[in-house]
Amino acid sequence: MTTTDAGTLRPDRPATGTPLPPMNETRTAVLGAALVAIGPITMALYTPAMPVLAEVFSTSPSMVKLTLTAYFTGFALTQLVCGPLTDAFGRKSVTLVFLALYLASTVMATFAPTIEWMLVARTMQGIGASVGVAVSRAIVRDQFTGQTSVRIMNTIAMMLAIGPALAPSIGGVTLELFGWREIFWAMMIYGVVLVVAILAFLRETNAYIDPSNLRPGVLLRNYLMLLTDLRFLQPSLLVGLGIGTIYTLATILPFVLIEQVGLTPTQFGFGMMIQSGSFIAGAIVTSRLLRRMDAAAILPFSLSCMVLAGVVMVGLLTVFPPSFLRVMLPVGAFAFSLAMSLPSASTEALQGFPRLAGSASSMMGFMQFGAGLAGSLVAAGLGDPLLGLMLVPPSMIFIGVGAYAGLGRYNRQRAAERV
Repeated sequence: MTTTDAGTLRPDRPATGTPLPPMNETRTAVLGAALVAIGPITMALYTPAMPVLAEVFSTSPSMVKLTLTAYFTGFALTQLVCGPLTDAFGRKSVTLVFLALYLASTVMATFAPTIEWMLVARTMQGIGASVGVAVSRAIVRDQFTGQTSVRIMNTIAMMLAIGPALAPSIGGVTLELFGWREIFWAMMIYGVVLVVAILAFLRETNAYIDPSNLRPGVLLRNYLMLLTDLRFLQPSLLVGLGIGTIYTLATILPFVLIEQVGLTPTQFGFGMMIQSGSFIAGAIVTSRLLRRMDAAAILPFSLSCMVLAGVVMVGLLTVFPPSFLRVMLPVGAFAFSLAMSLPSASTEALQGFPRLAGSASSMMGFMQFGAGLAGSLVAAGLGDPLLGLMLVPPSMIFIGVGAYAGLGRYNRQRAAERV
């Protein structure tokens, strides 16, 4: 067993004679981090160029925002397919097919002559990159549970932040020194390196390969089972809305900080390191705490800090005009506390589903990118980026934490009634 009756994660104690996992903890963490980072990196490299592309393609800022929405849509919807594909045919082969599509679409984006071509290319990029989230978590669940899984998930979360931390800075510098097309060449380089790493180092971890997982009836039953099981739904909503808030912020902050606060694209890129640096700091603190305490014990503090960050964000932007620190300090506090909650919540969501690790990981990924897409659309619909920043991300934080607390209370009450 890796959990107590209360759901507390314990260190794994493999039974005598249990075969070793295909990959060790370090290799799993590094490959998982590289895979999960491709989605956010592809998004974050691009954000400093969004205001410029409106001029390049002689179109409106709304059309440029739509390219990011297209990316979100391709990524989120394909989540529902790529995970079951890895359950049916294995993690490695499916990953390589999706990465090949990612590389082809990145070439298309690099040479896009019009905004319409860019929309198509960004949609295909989202489809290709979608495999990263599903496979990164699935290869962890295939091999590890309990505190070991939490440690790896925390490392993946740390690496997940490092890529987006550097990407806006690289994107901003590349834009000013070379141009917007070279931003996509940077994506191409990352994609090629990742393909080589997968070919050389990823071992097949799925011990339950079953092509029947792709049958429509089976696929639908699997997803319905996940969505009606509180063991999956409670932590997945927290992860989905938490990471979805990060993605929503990525679509709002360029227009607030560049157009209203007055930062240059390069300044914006470096300024975004407050968010990613705070996330990394939260992951580092979590890593230290995991040496002395159970992962579930960290959650109450991290959730309280997330709510406080949302309240401060609303308060500062309601009372004062926007400035760099008034915008980014609450964002950094939120990122720090989110990083502390993700490893435990992600492990908790996947722990009970070893035969459907790909599908469960995909559904969680769909929730987070679906939440990011929904938040971005609501913010865009408000028209004013500052109003969107004041209302949408804090609301997503409150809903995510509230759902986790409410479903947990309901689950405890139901368990008490059964006794």
